Amino acid sequence: MEPVATRPTVLITGAAGGLGSALIAAFAAAGWQVAAGWHRRPVSPGILRSVENCVPLRLNVTDPASVADGFLKLRDRFGRLDTLVNAAGVTADRSMIRMGLIDWDSVMEVNLKGTVRCSQAALPLFPSGAGGHIVNVGSLAGKIGRSGQANYAAAKAGLVGFSKALAHEMGARNIRVNVVFPGVMATPMTAVLSPEQLRRLQDENTLGRLNDPAEIAGFIVFLVGTRTISGQVFNLDSRVFP
Repeated sequence: MEPVATRPTVLITGAAGGLGSALIAAFAAAGWQVAAGWHRRPVSPGILRSVENCVPLRLNVTDPASVADGFLKLRDRFGRLDTLVNAAGVTADRSMIRMGLIDWDSVMEVNLKGTVRCSQAALPLFPSGAGGHIVNVGSLAGKIGRSGQANYAAAKAGLVGFSKALAHEMGARNIRVNVVFPGVMATPMTAVLSPEQLRRLQDENTLGRLNDPAEIAGFIVFLVGTRTISGQVFNLDSRVFP
């Protein structure tokens, strides 16, 4: 078996969520060492028992001190970072006329500023010369907008601009930055939607179905194995919009 020290390391934020759990399984199956970042809800013990080389890491992406401490622990544990997947995300849906600053700020703090904090903290840990990869989990809402999701759409739109700018900055260091729109999946985040809402979202897809977290995770593992792709946005469902 390959020595653990030579295996690549990935940090996944929001690892306790539906997509996060699928990412843990996919990266572990591909031979990666996994740091599974979590905040309010711990990573499932069943997930941890079923994979090798996965270390849960308490990480509140809205707290600069927690981010600094988490990345320090990651460095001490693994010595390096090869990929960061910013998958932590929240929603606080409300019409704009009823939306308070708490709803706005909480979504911005996790979905946009949390990604910025973690990306900044990750950059010094990427091996010199070898570079690394940052994958930011976005949303089609940031491109087309969604009624009742002005905060979420704004955060995800900002995420795309941030990612493209960072890709420009980090190209000379061989650090790739890309965005993935995972589509609508049956996860805890979408569990608050009614069957009718889910059906409407499903009907927007030309294939007439929702996405599978395992398939999205598999694509992300493939993406971070590439060497010449950066500054791109990948929409991974079958919705067709201008």
